[in-house]
Amino acid sequence: MNRISILSFVLFLLGGCTVTKESKPAAIHILSSPAGSSSGEPHLFSDDAGNVYLSWVEKKAKRGEFKFSALKDNQWSEPILIDSGSNWFVNWADYPMIASSKGKFVAHYLEKSGEGTYAYDVKITTSLDSGKTWRSASILHDDGKQAEHGFVSLIPYGGNFLVTWLDGRNTVMEGMEGMDHEGHHGAMSLRAAIIDQEGTKLNEWELDNKTCDCCQTTAAITDNGPVVVYRDRSDEEIRDMSIVRLVNGEWTAPQSIFQDNWKIAGCPVNGPRSASMGNTLVTAWFSSPENKAMVNVVFSSDGGAAFGKPIRIDEGNPIGRVDIVLLDAETAMVSWMEGSDIKVLKVKQDGSKGQAITLASSSEGRSSGFPQMTKSGNTLIFAWTDDKEKSIKTASLLLK
Repeated sequence: MNRISILSFVLFLLGGCTVTKESKPAAIHILSSPAGSSSGEPHLFSDDAGNVYLSWVEKKAKRGEFKFSALKDNQWSEPILIDSGSNWFVNWADYPMIASSKGKFVAHYLEKSGEGTYAYDVKITTSLDSGKTWRSASILHDDGKQAEHGFVSLIPYGGNFLVTWLDGRNTVMEGMEGMDHEGHHGAMSLRAAIIDQEGTKLNEWELDNKTCDCCQTTAAITDNGPVVVYRDRSDEEIRDMSIVRLVNGEWTAPQSIFQDNWKIAGCPVNGPRSASMGNTLVTAWFSSPENKAMVNVVFSSDGGAAFGKPIRIDEGNPIGRVDIVLLDAETAMVSWMEGSDIKVLKVKQDGSKGQAITLASSSEGRSSGFPQMTKSGNTLIFAWTDDKEKSIKTASLLLK
C-alpha cells in the first residue's frame, strides 16, 4: 500500500481529518509475514481473548505444509507446523483454517480420497496445548464416499466447536465415486456437527439437502444460538443467500436473507461472510443478478430471524471475495475485491457509509485467493496473497 492510501485510510477511520504535511500514518503497520515463499490460502482467526492467529499452506516440493502463527505486539510468532502431506487437495477458494478457545485448538484441511478431481475428505486435527503439538488427523464425515467435502466453517461454541461443510455424498451414485463435477448425480448438501476439544463428534445434522456446489459457508454465534449462512440453490437455479439457525436444540428451515434472484447455472465460487455481537448479526455477500455485479451488507438485530434492507457497498466493478467484522452493534467493517484492488469500507446499520479505501492490490486471478480480515480489541488485522510474489502479506490498523 502506498503512503497516500495508508494515510487516507487512517484519516477516514479517524473521522476525516485534514491532511497536513506533518500527518503521519502511524496507526497502520505493514507486518512482516511469517509465511515463507510459495505460500497461499491464508486464514485469520481471533478468539474471545483477542488472540489472533494466521494459518496458511506452503508448498514444499511435492508436499503441502499447513502452518500457523500467533500475533503479539504487532509481530508474528515463529510458525508452527500443524500437519503436512503429499495427497492434499489444495484449492484457492477452499482453504484450511484454524480456531481456538482457551488454549484448545482445532484445524482442518482437505485430503484426497480417490483418483477423481473432486474426491477428497475434510480432515480434523486438534491441539490441547495451545498449538504446540497436534494429534493425528481424522475424517470429519462418516459417509465413506469418494466425493467432494469442503468449504468448512469452524468456530468455538459452548466449550466445543461448531463445524459446517458442504457435503457431496449425494452427488455420486454407488460405484461412481470420485467423478468430476460433470458426473454429479445429486446435489451438494450443507451439514453441521459439534466436535469436542479432542475432535470427537458429538452431534451431526443435515441442514439443507440442496446448496450451491462450491461457495464458502460462514457461521456465527448469536445470543439466540448458532447460525449458518450459505449460498442456496433452488430447482430453478436461483442461488441466493440463506440462513439456518439452531433454536432450542433444533435447526430452522432454510430462510432467504434477501431475494437477489440470481439465476446462474454454475457455482460462482463466492461465498458470504458473517459476524455477530450479541444478537446483532451482519452478513456480506456477492451477487450478480442479470449480470449486474454487486456486494451487499445486511444487518439483523434479532440473531438472524429477520433482516433489514441490504446496503450496497461496491463501486461498480466488484468480483466479491468478501470479509466482514463488527466494530460495535451498529457498525461493521467490510472488505471485498473491486477488480484487482482489495477495498475496505465502514458501514452502519442505518445505511450510512464511509469512503471506500484501497488496502492493497493483487489480481483477479484465482491464485490471489480470498483476502482475510479480523479484529482484536481496537485493531484490525489483514492478510492477503500477493499474486506476483506468490506469498502472503499482512498488515494491522489501529482504530481510533
